[in-house]
Amino acid sequence: MQNLINYIKENENNYIEELKEFLRIPSISTLPENKDDINKAADFVSEKLKQAGISRVEVFQTEGHPIVYGEWLGAPGKPTVLIYGHYDVQPVDPIELWDNPPFDPVVKDGKIYARGATDDKGQMFMHVKSVEAYFKTFGSLPLNVKFLIEGEEEIGSESLEKFINNNTDLLKCDSVLISDTALYGPGIPTLTYGLRGLCYMEVEVIGPNRDLHSGTFGGGVANPINILAGIISKLQDKNGKITIPHFYDDVLKLSKKEREDFKALKFSEKKFADSVGVVELKGEKGFSTLERIWARPTLDCNGIFGGFTGAGAKTVLPSKATAKISMRLVPEQNPKKIAKLFENYVKSLAPKSVKIAVKNLHGAYPVLTPLKGSATVAATKAMEKAFGKKIVYMREGGSVPIVTVFTKKLKAPVVLMGLGLNTENLHSPNEHFNLKHFQLGIISSAYFMQEYSGS
Repeated sequence: MQNLINYIKENENNYIEELKEFLRIPSISTLPENKDDINKAADFVSEKLKQAGISRVEVFQTEGHPIVYGEWLGAPGKPTVLIYGHYDVQPVDPIELWDNPPFDPVVKDGKIYARGATDDKGQMFMHVKSVEAYFKTFGSLPLNVKFLIEGEEEIGSESLEKFINNNTDLLKCDSVLISDTALYGPGIPTLTYGLRGLCYMEVEVIGPNRDLHSGTFGGGVANPINILAGIISKLQDKNGKITIPHFYDDVLKLSKKEREDFKALKFSEKKFADSVGVVELKGEKGFSTLERIWARPTLDCNGIFGGFTGAGAKTVLPSKATAKISMRLVPEQNPKKIAKLFENYVKSLAPKSVKIAVKNLHGAYPVLTPLKGSATVAATKAMEKAFGKKIVYMREGGSVPIVTVFTKKLKAPVVLMGLGLNTENLHSPNEHFNLKHFQLGIISSAYFMQEYSGS
């Protein structure tokens, strides 16, 4: 293995230059004008897999964006790992807040700055380079590998879900390896074993048949914005507890050991508050901040609009008001059930003076992966070898909806071996990726293949 590790270290600059080439492709999946760039990114991934040594590589066209599939099955009797990632990226707005053009990668202070650097081009590319290093030094891999790289992760993975449903035999594997999560902190080897789910709703309060003069009609007609604000204020109590009846019925409580493990991470609430520019943290009473963001359900208003929002004044009583509300869910909660509970409760809060419409826009199931599975054990040993430190386990407050599809359709455990940091501005201006973690990720991937193969 030492020859392989040396090869990876010796080729670090080459890997960075290739990553720059990848990052220059503005593969924004949500914008129709970037369709050609999406195809270019898929072709780039396909070509790099071929160059790495993957024997079968195909680009599958879908109703949406292309899916890149690759496989090398030259290790009979050994496990098969499916490596998932995505080549699409978020839009770059607001462009004026970027220090450098978002698709012109810049290396500064040991970090590479560009849209997609950490989410997920840099993290996904680690595994391609790991495979390549094996072929360059050993001529083969110690286990069987499949790659599944999509272009719709940032817009819901609709095409990928259909592809998985229709190709379960093609994608059959013993485990799924994903690098699209974060390290607990710089230089700290980390495995994520839990993800929160999501229930995303839209509430529209409809009042009069047109916008009205607030002097002539104010006081006589219900104001939809006022009504909506009142409804939102009733969704949580003063202790941060969500008031929707039966909302907590299925919540899986944290074990004593998990709470002790979280406490042992020595999380600094002051540093966390300072990092987001607030003087005080707030959340559900009776739980630590890590428990709140990793293992407790939440409810947040993500946007609210209605009436006049331009500069200056316009004394209008609006005809309607709308809010987008998301609920992060924890293991055992069902997003479909929560959506129905939310709709019933919100409608019960609305007075007869208005009409109310509730839409379920999107949902994702929460995930909890076993820590004692062979793939997780292999990933633990691999990261500890690469980093030279004892690993830590954490949950993640966000959602990766496709993980539940893998576990349900492929019946394969998922390993979340992220190398990014939550401070690396993913989805924000000046997104970046620590190049030390990029190299350690390639090495971790190589060790994982060795450990998981049983070699």
